[in-house]
Amino acid sequence: MDDKTIKKILPLKEIAKRIEDIKNKGKKVVQCHGVFDIVHLGHIRHFNMAKKEGDVLLVTLTADRYVKRGPGRPIFNEQLRAEYLASLSIVDYVGIVNAETATESLKILKPNLYAKGLEYKNHKQDVTGKISEEEEAIKSVGGKIVYTDDITFSSSKIINSYLDVFPQRTVRYLQAIEKRYPVESIVESIEKLKKLKVLVIGDAIIDEYHYCVPMGKSSKEHLVVNRYTSEEMFAGGGLATANNVASLCGQVDLVTVLGRQDSKEDFIRSRLAPNIRPRFFYRPDTNTIIKRRFVSEGNNRKLFEVCFMHDNDIPKREESHIARHLEKVLGNYDLVVVSDFGHGLLTKKLIDIICSKAKYLAVNAQTNSANIGFNMVTKYPRANCVCIDELELRFAAHDKFSDPRHLAKNVYEQIGCEHIITTRGALGSLCYSRQDGFHETPAFAYRVVDAIGAGDAFFAFVAPCFAGGMPQELVSFIGNAVGSLAVQIVCNREPVKNVDLMKFITRLLKY
Repeated sequence: MDDKTIKKILPLKEIAKRIEDIKNKGKKVVQCHGVFDIVHLGHIRHFNMAKKEGDVLLVTLTADRYVKRGPGRPIFNEQLRAEYLASLSIVDYVGIVNAETATESLKILKPNLYAKGLEYKNHKQDVTGKISEEEEAIKSVGGKIVYTDDITFSSSKIINSYLDVFPQRTVRYLQAIEKRYPVESIVESIEKLKKLKVLVIGDAIIDEYHYCVPMGKSSKEHLVVNRYTSEEMFAGGGLATANNVASLCGQVDLVTVLGRQDSKEDFIRSRLAPNIRPRFFYRPDTNTIIKRRFVSEGNNRKLFEVCFMHDNDIPKREESHIARHLEKVLGNYDLVVVSDFGHGLLTKKLIDIICSKAKYLAVNAQTNSANIGFNMVTKYPRANCVCIDELELRFAAHDKFSDPRHLAKNVYEQIGCEHIITTRGALGSLCYSRQDGFHETPAFAYRVVDAIGAGDAFFAFVAPCFAGGMPQELVSFIGNAVGSLAVQIVCNREPVKNVDLMKFITRLLKY
């Protein structure tokens, strides 16, 4: 990279200073923004037309961590993308934006004009809804948006069609989904889920990550000594399920149990989505469950875990309080989502009440180190939708080796549910119903940052989709798309956002 190219790539604050000087000299600055994973003819013509609207062309690009367009994206990292944009003679400055959209950069840079392709002119066609925010941002700094009218190409379509992002089996699957379910119809179906009134019931868990770097082997013990560097806390368990459901549905209520001794209630409230109304009950004999993981900094590998918990059933007095509340409110909800981690909240008495009163019941009964072999989904006498992973399916069926199709049908008949969906990691998911038979969906994720929380996100999106009456194959597709996004998020740092899901699906189906 020559000096001339290097000098074009600058921090946003430095570019803002230069833009101010340029504007003071009576010249106009035009900003373009995008991912620019591959630069093609459509981009070049867009840049040329944008430059004609002013005197100086600034191009900003989305930083790697905010690119959620599909597996293996971005193909090129932010520095390489910035370099090849800066190498274009028509481009005067290049900046990397640490945000999902251009909104904040427009407020910082304050260009005269913000140029977008003509396909963005009809804001209703933008599934993310972000173009309206960007237009408000440019207007707030005294600028305006302009649209370039020329030939357009889709980077995602070029990548999906010609760069072998997926195996051929997955390509054929996506092409079939695209024909049966246009993106607009998927968006419309998901938007309808906002009307659902949802109750989430589940164990409250605080996930802690204590990041460490290895120092070397101990001279006295057979162990590797690590140096602590930092830590993070996340709202996990049923709290994470509720946050993910809240991305889809307008009203979400939450019933969970905190420990009276150290409730972490202020932290939990601060981490719940604004449209969640929590109802906390308090267990007097313990603290709120904490799962503390020691994590290798850099590669996110888990080294060791310590759980702070009592996992026996909640005391009878608290069980009675929760039972009375559930009997009173369960009939008010279109969907009841049970996120059962087997840590004492979901007693037999509460399960019986939930199963008898819920209009539409979705259940995930998780197997983990504290309950292995004891927390089977078959303890629920009834459910409309069951979502478990393959190991949990095998435990429920008491069968280690048989075909998962046979096992799914076995558990399905035992519970008498409408749909059972099993996640299978790199093998995707398997869904079954008596009406539609089996449906297998391939995995879309190639890059896994952290698998913790991905199953909860999958379940949290699948349950409302089934409750909303979506077809089985579409629900499976949406669930795998959610899972692909979730494994790119560290633990439960944030839920899968509806807008990211819409962008991801739009890019997946461009063939």
